[in-house]
Amino acid sequence: MHVPDGFLDSKTIVATTTLSLVGVTAAWRQTKTHIQPQRIPLLGVAAAFVFAAQMLNFPVAGGTSGHLMGAVLATVLLGTGPAIIVMTSVLVVQCFLFADGGVLALGANIFNMAIVGSVSGSVLYHTIHRLVSGERGRMIAVAVASWCSVVLASLCCAGELAWSGTAPRQTVFPAMAGIHALIGVGEALITCMVVAAIRQARPELLASTSDDVRVPGHGTVVAYGVVIALGLVLFVSPFASEWPDGLEMIAASLGFDQKAIQYPLAPALIHEYQFPWIGSSVLATVLGGIIGVGTVFFFFYVLSRLLKSKT
Repeated sequence: MHVPDGFLDSKTIVATTTLSLVGVTAAWRQTKTHIQPQRIPLLGVAAAFVFAAQMLNFPVAGGTSGHLMGAVLATVLLGTGPAIIVMTSVLVVQCFLFADGGVLALGANIFNMAIVGSVSGSVLYHTIHRLVSGERGRMIAVAVASWCSVVLASLCCAGELAWSGTAPRQTVFPAMAGIHALIGVGEALITCMVVAAIRQARPELLASTSDDVRVPGHGTVVAYGVVIALGLVLFVSPFASEWPDGLEMIAASLGFDQKAIQYPLAPALIHEYQFPWIGSSVLATVLGGIIGVGTVFFFFYVLSRLLKSKT
C-alpha cells in the first residue's frame, strides 16, 4: 500500500502531509510523556520486526500479494502514540533508503498506515477486549482490529486517489477494499500468531500488562529483536512472493500505473532493496534487509536517548 510519487496531486499531498505532521507530533508528545523508561527499547524491537515483516509478501489471489502492515501489532505491544512513531520511522527508512513509497507521497503513506492504522486498530482492539474479556477476547480483538486497520487504511488510500483524479471513485473504492479485505485476513492471522507467541513466552511485553510486572532489561530485549528481525530477513525474505501488491495490482487493472514516477525524487541508497553490483537478487534482498534493520535500530538508539532525556 506504499503510494509512489505521481499518483497524488498537489492538494492531496499538502493535506496528507499536514495531517501527518499534526498526528506524528501529537504521538511524539504522548509517547515522551507517558511511556515507561523500561519500555523504550521495545520501540526499536517493534520497528525492526515490522520493517523485516513488511519485506515478506504473501500470495493472496489473482496474482496479487500482500504483506503485514503491523500497526495493530505495534499498538498492542506499545500503545497508540508509540505505534505511530514506530510505523512512521519504518516508512521513512523505506522511503529514503529503498525508494519504497514516494517522497512527496510520504505524508499520505504515514497518514494511511501509521496514523489511521494505529488509531483505528487501537480503538477497535481496546473496545472489543473490554467487551470480551480474557485471552479469547484478546485474540478476537487482535484479529478484528488487524483486519479493519488494513481495510480502513486502503479506503483512505482510495479516497486520496479519487480526490487526486487518479482513478474514478466508483471503481477505486470497491477495488481497493476488495483486495485489501483479503490481505487483511493475512494481517489478522500473522498478528494473532505473533501476539499469541509473545503472550506465551513474554507476557510482560504486552502493553496492557500491569505496570508492576518487570520488563526484561534493555540488552535482553534488543537481543530478541535482533535475532527475530535478522532471522526473518535471512531465512524468510528470499522466499517472499514476487506478485504485485494490492495497490500495484489495482493501479495496473485501472490503468493508472503509468502515472508512477519511475525514478525517486530523492535518490535512494538501495533502490528497491537491490544492489547493481550484486548479481543475485536473493543476496541483494537479504543484504538490503540487514542494512534496513540496522538503520532502524540505530534510529531508535538515537530516539531512545531523546526519550530518556524527557521522561
